[in-house]
Amino acid sequence: MTDETTHALAFTPEDLPEKGSFLKPHRIVLMLVFAALVVAVAVFMRWDWLPRYLPRLGSGILVSLAMLFGTAILGFLLAVPLGLAQVTGPWFLKAPARVFCTIIRGTPLLLQLWLLYYGLGSLFPQFPWIRHSFLWPYLREAWPYGVAALTISFAAYEGEVMRGAFAGVPAGELEAARAYGMRRWTMFRRIWLPRAIHRALPTLNGETVLQLKSTPLVATITVVDVYAVISKVRQETYLTYEPLLLLALIYMCLTAILVVAFRYFENRIPTRGA
Repeated sequence: MTDETTHALAFTPEDLPEKGSFLKPHRIVLMLVFAALVVAVAVFMRWDWLPRYLPRLGSGILVSLAMLFGTAILGFLLAVPLGLAQVTGPWFLKAPARVFCTIIRGTPLLLQLWLLYYGLGSLFPQFPWIRHSFLWPYLREAWPYGVAALTISFAAYEGEVMRGAFAGVPAGELEAARAYGMRRWTMFRRIWLPRAIHRALPTLNGETVLQLKSTPLVATITVVDVYAVISKVRQETYLTYEPLLLLALIYMCLTAILVVAFRYFENRIPTRGA
């Protein structure tokens, strides 16, 4: 390599392009347009109904968040063994896990929800021992079927993600753990699972946002979430755009909070980039 080539390949901090300002002209124009739209919506649309429905909206948002976090946590707890079974399990565990993920991912969530609520839910009252058991006060409600459908759907999608995450952990790390004398459970708990979760975090972020957008489906089985409250507002006030714009703003805010939270946890993991 000649001196000229070496000099050409040698970069200094001064040679790097400077970071541009965020306030570009086109961005300023977009922000002004957005601000004008917000002012127009606030001034020229009817919002006198909002104080009367704020308590219902608050309870609806809490129901939506409970559905989101409850089903996401339960679904992830199911996704870990589903992904692990597809990577290391014997055929009698691998095949059912793969079939489960394929069927759930290949059918609409609304269909699964209705099959559980209108199908399975209509069979339970026919059995006296169920109607007289401690489960009947819950099985006659709509929310357990919504939780079950959303949990199963999240587990199927995230199970495929965890399968790829488990398979993508470098084999050298697991071999080093075995050479160090770690038992299988210790190696799984301290190395394999944390590394797999780290690899799956960006996809888990997207799946959680999609789960948030799927929660309005529970309104079709009489669960009163924020979407159901907005539908009630439209029926009672005969307004169309104002309630829907408010609903869009609520979901945008919740999505932004989820994205920021997941990015925070991604940046907090010390093995980032390893």
